Amino acid sequence: MAYREFADRVGEVKAPRGAQRDLVIAGIDRLTCGQSGTSKFTLSELEQVCPGVSRDRVRTVLREQQKLGQVECQGRGPAANWRKKG
Repeated sequence: MAYREFADRVGEVKAPRGAQRDLVIAGIDRLTCGQSGTSKFTLSELEQVCPGVSRDRVRTVLREQQKLGQVECQGRGPAANWRKKG
């Protein structure tokens, strides 16, 4: 009985709106600040830093940040590097 009640409560807990977006932005900051002065990262590196966020969502946030002028893409395909501006 207690387990069933616990399972019901866990089902009610949801991540707040925008949590994945914030996680991706924090991942960008972590990748660009933690390395030795470089502001470059790849999509794969960003995915590893953001567990539980789909590749499509990571790409969506990157495009959004690109439109805002926060990041820029350098190259194409799987070997493309992203660079944080500023």
